[in-house]
Amino acid sequence: MTFKETPSAQPNVPVEAAQNDLTRNTSLAQVLTEERASPTHEDQPFARRLDRSLHDQNIPRALGRFAPSWRASRLEMFQAEENDYGKEYSFPHMRSALRQAKDYAIEHQPELLAQFKANAEATGAVVYEARTIDDLNRYVYELCQRKGIKLVVKSKTMVSEETELNHYLEARGITPIETDLGEWIAQLNHERPSHMVLPVIHKTRQQVGETLSKATGREISKENVAEQVAVVRTEHRKSFLSAGLGISGANALIAESGTVMMMTNEGNGRLVTSLPPVHIVLAGYDKLIGTYAEAMNQLRLVARSATGQHITSYNTFITGPATPEKEMHIILLDNGRSEMRADPRFKEALRCIRCAACANICPAYQEVGGHSFGHIYSGAIGLVVTPFHHGIEAAAGPQSLCVSCNACETVCPVEIPLPSLILDVRSRATEAKGLPWIKKLIFGTMARPRIFGLLARVGSLAQWPVTLGSRYVRARNMRWLRGLPIAGYLANLAEWRSLPAFAVRPLRDRVKKGPSGAHLATRPNVEHTLDLTVCYFAGCMTDRLYPEMGEAVIKVLESIGIRVTFPQQQNCCGLPALNSGDRAHGLIMAKQTITMLEQSLQQQQAAYILSASTSCVVTVVQDYLRLFEDLGETEWLKRAQAISEKVLDFASFLDKVVFASGVALPVRKVGPENQTTVTYHDSCQSCNCLGLRKEARYVIQDLLGLEFREMPQSDVCCGFGGSTSIETPAIARRMLDKKLQNAESTGAAILVSDNPGCLMHLRGGVDASGKTIRVLHLAQLLAEQLAE
Repeated sequence: MTFKETPSAQPNVPVEAAQNDLTRNTSLAQVLTEERASPTHEDQPFARRLDRSLHDQNIPRALGRFAPSWRASRLEMFQAEENDYGKEYSFPHMRSALRQAKDYAIEHQPELLAQFKANAEATGAVVYEARTIDDLNRYVYELCQRKGIKLVVKSKTMVSEETELNHYLEARGITPIETDLGEWIAQLNHERPSHMVLPVIHKTRQQVGETLSKATGREISKENVAEQVAVVRTEHRKSFLSAGLGISGANALIAESGTVMMMTNEGNGRLVTSLPPVHIVLAGYDKLIGTYAEAMNQLRLVARSATGQHITSYNTFITGPATPEKEMHIILLDNGRSEMRADPRFKEALRCIRCAACANICPAYQEVGGHSFGHIYSGAIGLVVTPFHHGIEAAAGPQSLCVSCNACETVCPVEIPLPSLILDVRSRATEAKGLPWIKKLIFGTMARPRIFGLLARVGSLAQWPVTLGSRYVRARNMRWLRGLPIAGYLANLAEWRSLPAFAVRPLRDRVKKGPSGAHLATRPNVEHTLDLTVCYFAGCMTDRLYPEMGEAVIKVLESIGIRVTFPQQQNCCGLPALNSGDRAHGLIMAKQTITMLEQSLQQQQAAYILSASTSCVVTVVQDYLRLFEDLGETEWLKRAQAISEKVLDFASFLDKVVFASGVALPVRKVGPENQTTVTYHDSCQSCNCLGLRKEARYVIQDLLGLEFREMPQSDVCCGFGGSTSIETPAIARRMLDKKLQNAESTGAAILVSDNPGCLMHLRGGVDASGKTIRVLHLAQLLAEQLAE
């Protein structure tokens, strides 16, 4: 994979003289052309941008309001379409069809490009292929020079943001004006869009009013949005009538007719493309698509995915210039797209239709916005494409904010495997910048099972001064460590989330050992039992931190006669290293785990490998396969595939094996007087990776008969995100606070989940905040309800 070198920024040169057509509004001209005295948010280093975003309370407030309503509207629109027109118009069917169409366009790009170019030129359009950013910017500028154009009006085009065309033209005495309302507000504030569809979603109406007041030189309402819109229309009307050039983007380039498809909600796009005598379309090669039918499917998916609309307000199809006097130029930009297309993994990102659904659903994006969670292209897709367009350095900081919740992949209308591609970028960033020494030390230790085990045991004995015998490392017990660099940092973390203590007796010490190291089951006194053996892969967190979770799993399985074997050689699956971009140590631990599980299956004749950590399950059944495929280790890939077929998480095992067999778990009957209220947090790996939802709820409601109270946004990430919660604690803390508030809003006495990482995060938050809600693994809840 080849990434671009990070280009130097365009110089910020003020326009020498205001455009004649703008002199009627001196204040506006000054705002548009003033020299920026200091670097804007977009120009600052990532750490400074992140700090500024974290201190801007308008961002989480605005995005926090938008995200839930978008989720509801999007779901409603797709469901209504399916109900009205059948399965052919369901989200899964339409996204699959568009994926196939985009994949075909990627594979046959040369042919579709030739077809589009021939058809477009036959209608009178000029098609120019720009290999680099400079090629595109220079073409636009030279066209303006030839035509004597000094004023340019623009509708939304992310390609012009990609090339920083506005800065390029301004530095050469040409005034570009964004006519999309949000884009114009961003331009007036000397900012990039923070969202690919909703450019100033991070702004309040009060801030917009202030910006317009400064631009127009008169007081504009800070509360009346309709008045603000009317002001923008009035200001732009002059520009539309005076501009010599209109620049637009394109949602699709239809090869069979040479047509440009453009979708907008404000109507400015039609004015930009029709009123000025010259029209330029800016688009990447990735906008090519074969047919009108494919474009119509994209049109349906974009509106629902972007804003939760049934359809955008203005859908325009332009085939050549409208009159013989009008010029139409179509500029197709490469800028790293050819390298992306040549990469077997990253070419999938070229399917993107720029709907920004991946940003809309991203919990980390909702806390900091697109100026930090991205470079020019924001959201998950921005983390993936930025290295190709603007260099790995531009992506290195923003990609660290991804919590690996996998929500983006569930809503992507073209099925881009965004989470795994982000991890690939993280790996490349790690290779380029090196792994921090502390991570290198930790993962190197974890890859050595004996040393890791020894240090865990030493830690369980040495931790007493900061645990005082409790199960938590609490902030109040660490005050004396605040002067020490690492310990002081951990003390600050413990202020809002008590940290877990090592178990004095890990799970491996608690299991009964038979001749072969198996945890041998004793036949229970129940009517029906399951005659099978299960290999229990607990995961290092359950083994070393929460052995009681593992004991609960074993208790439940043994209650119906299942024999449980616990391989003493088991170690970490490698997920922490892989999620940090450390493939070297992750690969070592992956091979250790596969070898250990193969030996256990062979020696114990186990029918299944069971884990009560859905993170570990996803690592084994999904991440290992991608890892070995990417590295070309075909023999290990086959071994990983064979192991993955045996692996089940706890809830799926109950559903697919226990309940499917007809065997009834011996649970107590709960009377109304002993009713317990329970709510549930869907861990990201459970719902987004494994597709689990009903399984745990069946256990709580139907099997145990407990009062279940659904939590608002139960499937939104709790904020753990592995090392992300340590590296960017401010984001993790906000996400945790939201989750605990949602849990408390149900009034439930118990909060249940199925992933030890989430449970560690949730328990720590509950302990640090003094809340009373109990936090349990599903297996613990079930074990407590077993009949004695």
